[in-house]
Amino acid sequence: MTHADGRNMLTTAQAAARLGVKPETVYAYVSRGLLTSTRLPGVRGSVFDVDEVESLAGRDTARRTDNGAVERIRTRITLIDDGHLYYRGRDAVELSSRSFESVAHFVWTGELVDATHFVADPVVVQRCRDALGLMASNCRSIDRIRIAVDIASTYRPMRFDTGPTSVVREAGQLLVTVAAALGVGSSELPVAESVWEAIKSDASDPNGLVVLQAALVLMADHGLAASTLGVRVAASTRANLYSIVSAGLGCIDGPLHGSAADPVHRFLTTAIDDPIDALATHLRSGERVPGFGHVVYTDRDPRAEELLRLLRDPAHGADPVVVAAADTIIEEVSSRFDTFPNSDFALATFTLAYGLRADTPEMLFALARIVGWTAHALEEYDEAPLRFRVSGIYTGTRPRTY
Repeated sequence: MTHADGRNMLTTAQAAARLGVKPETVYAYVSRGLLTSTRLPGVRGSVFDVDEVESLAGRDTARRTDNGAVERIRTRITLIDDGHLYYRGRDAVELSSRSFESVAHFVWTGELVDATHFVADPVVVQRCRDALGLMASNCRSIDRIRIAVDIASTYRPMRFDTGPTSVVREAGQLLVTVAAALGVGSSELPVAESVWEAIKSDASDPNGLVVLQAALVLMADHGLAASTLGVRVAASTRANLYSIVSAGLGCIDGPLHGSAADPVHRFLTTAIDDPIDALATHLRSGERVPGFGHVVYTDRDPRAEELLRLLRDPAHGADPVVVAAADTIIEEVSSRFDTFPNSDFALATFTLAYGLRADTPEMLFALARIVGWTAHALEEYDEAPLRFRVSGIYTGTRPRTY
C-alpha cells in the first residue's frame, strides 16, 4: 500500500542500490512490468514499494547484493538524501534549533514536544561521579561515558524490559545521568547544559552553549554507521538498552569512527596562527588534509555547514581568530581539491573556538549518538530475533589434511 507520507517507499537511487543496478535499469524493470513506479507530492522522481523491490531482488532477473540481513534493514529514523539529513522526515538542520531532549523524544517516538524534560536520580548521578573519580586523571571522556553507563545500569533492575515505553523512559534517564556525571552541575540541568559545564574553560563564552546544543542534535544519528549496525546486532539478541549502548560505544571507539576528529584537532591547533604555512607543511608530507570529504555526502555535509555558520555568527562568541583560520583552510582545500569540510572539521573548530577539552568532538559524538542507537534498538526489537547470523567463508586448513 502506498502511503501519502512516503512510508515503505524507496527512491530510484535506493531501489537501484538494493538491486545492484544502475538507475536506468530500474526504469527498464518498470517498462517490463517488474516494478511499479509511483509519484508522491514533494518528492523528486519516482518511488517504488519496498516489498516489490525486495521481491525482485530475490529473482534471478536482478543482480543480488545481499549477504544476509544487513541489506534488508528497514528504518524510519534517518534519511540522507541530496545533501540533506532528515530525522523521521524532518530536516535535522531545522531541528537543531530545538532542545536536545525534544529532538531525542521525536527520534524515538515520532512526537515533537517542545517541553520534553528528562529526569535523573541524583543518588545514581553521584554514584557515577564517585566511580569516575577513581579513573586516571588523563583518561578520555568516552572512557568516562562507558563507565557511567555501566554504573547507571546496575541501579536499573527493570532495564530488561525492552518494551517501547520502558526503553524511552530509560534512555531519557540515561542521557541526563551520564551528562550530569561528567561534570559537577545539578542533575536537574538539561543535557546540553550539563555537557557544557563539563567541557568549558573559564575563558569559554557562555553563548557557545547554543552551538553545543545544535551539535548534539546534528550528531544524534546518521543511518547505519558501524556503531549503529553493532547496536542493531546487540538488539537482535534482545540485549537491554544499557548493553546496546555499550555495544555502540565499543564500535565507536576507533580512529576511523568516533575518534576521526582527533587528527583534525591536532592539525587545526598548528594552523591557528598561520593557516597557509600549516597547510603547506601538511601537504608537503604527502598526507591528506583531515576533516574534508565524506563517504556518504558528495557535495556538502549539512551538519558541518550549520555548525560553521553558527560559529561565524559573532553573537555566539566563538574565537574569531580560530574561525578565520578554519575558513582560510576551507577556502584553500575546497578550491584546490574540489571537496568540502565534514562534521569532524566543524567539531574540531568548535572545540578550539571555545577552548574546550581536546576530546570534546569524540565526547559529543558518543553522547549524542545514544539517541540514534536507542531509536534503532527500538526498531530492531520489533524484528525477528537473532536475524544477523551470517555464514562466513572458511579458508583455513581442511580437516582431511590431519
